[in-house]
Amino acid sequence: MRKVESFKIATYPAVIIVFLLFAGMLFVYFTNALPALHRYGLDLYLKNVWRAAEEPSEEVYGIAAAIWGSVYTSLIAILIALPLSVAYSVFVVDYAPKRLKNAFIILSDVMAGLPTIIYGIWGAFFLVPFLRDWIMKPLYDHLSFIPLFSYPPVGGYSYLSAGVLLAIMVTPFASAIIREAYNMVPFTYREAIYSLGATRYEATKLLLGYIKPAIVSGTILAFGRAVGETVAVSLVIGNTFNLTTALFAPGYTVSSLIANQFGNAFIYEYMTSTLFAAGLILFVIGLAVNVVGLKMLKRWERNVSI
Repeated sequence: MRKVESFKIATYPAVIIVFLLFAGMLFVYFTNALPALHRYGLDLYLKNVWRAAEEPSEEVYGIAAAIWGSVYTSLIAILIALPLSVAYSVFVVDYAPKRLKNAFIILSDVMAGLPTIIYGIWGAFFLVPFLRDWIMKPLYDHLSFIPLFSYPPVGGYSYLSAGVLLAIMVTPFASAIIREAYNMVPFTYREAIYSLGATRYEATKLLLGYIKPAIVSGTILAFGRAVGETVAVSLVIGNTFNLTTALFAPGYTVSSLIANQFGNAFIYEYMTSTLFAAGLILFVIGLAVNVVGLKMLKRWERNVSI
């Protein structure tokens, strides 16, 4: 018991350090964002305007379009990546031949470890033209009366391109969690399900319900990875202050805005603090996503315990 208590006490410094690091980062962002928050108030997050000027009185900033772009592209990515991750995990565990199973796992892990600039360059030179010519133009030509497809895909750099690229990037992260959880389901559970006469599809459906916490965790990880991606997104999204639901329109994300503007922000009086305020909103978005995920997990645990 004494060893257990000693080990427990020894872990306290690590917890304190992690908490202090998080609190310190939040403090730095908040203090540096205060000038912009004091000058623009909530309009900084609610308006779509970016007017840099050497005269401080003429500077006007509003990052609503960037916030919308971060959330919108991440939602597109999750809608694509989640079914891909689940299907990939089930295939690797249940259906892939033994000789190919390890190859698929290694391929997924390698994709997760690739530098994001590789995805960005590939997306700019291959994915964007492919989506523009084979997906966007046909949809615009035949379904432009639908608001989602109403923007003409001139260059192809758009919310859709960014969302698809992010989906490709985050799928390995989500599938790794889901795959391991699905693979660790006790074999006796599988035997019990099949002994009741369940088909393979019914068994898979029940087993996926059993690992719902892992699916939620994979989704949260994928969303957090997508909403904070910078380099790859900035190469394919178009970097334009558009506030629209049209998939083919170019846009901006908070991360790409910071990356593109931070280099010359020191020239202007309020741009640096505005970018810190933009980073601060990413903290809020990430916190909100994790809180929602925790509530979903607790609700699932209550239902299972009943």
